Amino acid sequence: MQKNCLLLGRLGIKIPSIETGIHQKNINLFSGTSLQEVKDFFSKSNIDIVIMGAGIPIEDRLEIVKFVLETSKGTTVHMKDWNSGPTGMLPFVNGVLKGLIE
Repeated sequence: MQKNCLLLGRLGIKIPSIETGIHQKNINLFSGTSLQEVKDFFSKSNIDIVIMGAGIPIEDRLEIVKFVLETSKGTTVHMKDWNSGPTGMLPFVNGVLKGLIE
């Protein structure tokens, strides 16, 4: 079954570059940077998983979490730590997807 995963980052996430490193199959990846983009994706698609980087300001991340949890009873939200930096995003995404899908 296909899962829709929304990846959020301060500068956006380049899907083609991260997609090659994703271990899980049957994943549709989307990228966004803001609450408004999250709302747009939720209005168009069923989003199963939201993963966001630490570069997004904390107030914005909290608003995104609040929106997702109030909008969907089936979407999970995952926030990456700051210390692993940008290079930690792909391992984090793979870890989340492995835990949710396998």
